[in-house]
Amino acid sequence: MGWYSVGMQTTRHFICLMLAGAGAGFFTGCESASIRFPSSTSAARPDDPARIYIGTYTRKDSKGIYAFELDRGNGGLSPLGLMAEAANPSFLAMNPDGRTLYAANETGSSRGEKTGAVSAFEIDTDTGALALTGQQPSGGAGPCHLTLDHTGRHLLVANYGGGSVASLPVDESGRLAPASSVIRHTGSSVNPQRQKAPHAHSINVSPDNRHAIAADLGIDQLLTYALDREKGTLTARTSTRLAPGAGPRHFAFHPSGRFAYVINELHCTITVFAYEAESGDLSERQTLSTLDVPLQKGFSTAEVQVHPSGRFLYGSNRGHDSIAVFSIHPESGTLRRVQVISSGGVTPRNFGVDPVGGFLIAANQNSDNLVVYRIDASTGRLTPTGHTAECPTPVCVRFAP
Repeated sequence: MGWYSVGMQTTRHFICLMLAGAGAGFFTGCESASIRFPSSTSAARPDDPARIYIGTYTRKDSKGIYAFELDRGNGGLSPLGLMAEAANPSFLAMNPDGRTLYAANETGSSRGEKTGAVSAFEIDTDTGALALTGQQPSGGAGPCHLTLDHTGRHLLVANYGGGSVASLPVDESGRLAPASSVIRHTGSSVNPQRQKAPHAHSINVSPDNRHAIAADLGIDQLLTYALDREKGTLTARTSTRLAPGAGPRHFAFHPSGRFAYVINELHCTITVFAYEAESGDLSERQTLSTLDVPLQKGFSTAEVQVHPSGRFLYGSNRGHDSIAVFSIHPESGTLRRVQVISSGGVTPRNFGVDPVGGFLIAANQNSDNLVVYRIDASTGRLTPTGHTAECPTPVCVRFAP
C-alpha cells in the first residue's frame, strides 16, 4: 500500500493530473521536477480501505505514531495500534515513492536544547509498521512542520522555537543526510505574548517545485525561497506581509498552481493570494474569518487544506472547536464560507482530507479523539458519520491511498 502526503500535499499523482488538465505549461513543470510517482498498484479507489498514520505529542499517554484503517464505505475507523515509538512526532510527511514516513520530533527550547530532530521510518507495506532508519537535527528548536519536494529528494522543515527553516537531502533509500540549508528568520511583530521573535510554523513547496513558502507566525510574513531542485538549497526571493498580529500558521497551494491560502492563527482568518510561479510572488486577494461568531479570547486557528478537486477549502478553529468549510471560486480563487461545524472534540489541531475526496478526519488534541466526516461532493459540506476513535493527543493525520 503506497502513501501520499496531504495538505497540498495532495497526492503528487493527482497534482500532475490536475496540472495537465490546466495546460501544457503546468504539465511540463511537473515533468521537469522528475517526480517519482508511486506504483500503479497504489492508486486509491473510492471503495478501498485507507490506512492512516497519526502523529502525536508524547507528553501524556501517547508513545509515538499510531495507525488506523478507514472503511470508505461507512466511515468506520479501526485501530491498528502503535506503529513506532518516537518523541513528540507532531507532524508527518510521506515520501512520494510511498516507502518512507518522516516525522518532526518537536523537541528543544524547553529542555535547553538548541535543535529538535527529524526522523525517517521505513514502512512495512503489509502491516504499516514503521522501522526507524535514521534521525538528523532539524536546524532549530521545536520543529513543527515538514514536507518533501515533489521529487522526494529533499525534506524541508520549519522550526517554531528556533525561528528557522531547513532543507535535508534524502537518498534513494529514503534516509536523511545533514541539512544542506538552514536559514534563520529575523524580526518581531505586535503581539507581545506570541511575536517577540520569529516562529516559523510551516513550509510548503509550490506545485512546480520551484519555490518553498514559509509561514512565520512571529513576524507576520510569508517568505518565498527559491528551491534548487538538484542541491535542495534554499535562497531567499521575496517576502509578503500579513496584517499586524495576524500570525500566519499553515499554508496551502491550490492544485492549479494559480492560488494559495494561509490560515492566520491569531486573527482566525484565511488570506487568499494569487501566486506567480516564475517569481514566487504572492498578491493578496481576500481575507475572511474562519468563524461564524465574533473572535474571542482563547480562539485560534490551526490547519488549512484544499480538497483534491480544488473546489473546496477547510480550516480548523481551536477554542471554538470547529471546522470551517469554504467554496473556492474557479476563476479568482476567492472563498465563500458555506459551513462551520463542530469538530466533535476539543482543540482540532489538525485534520486529514481523504485523497479520494470522500472523507475528512478531525484530530482533536485535547479530547484524545478522531472524528470522521463525510464530504458532500457537490458542496464540500461536512456531515458526521457517527464514527469516532480514541487516540492519545492526536496532532497530525496522514492518509494512505
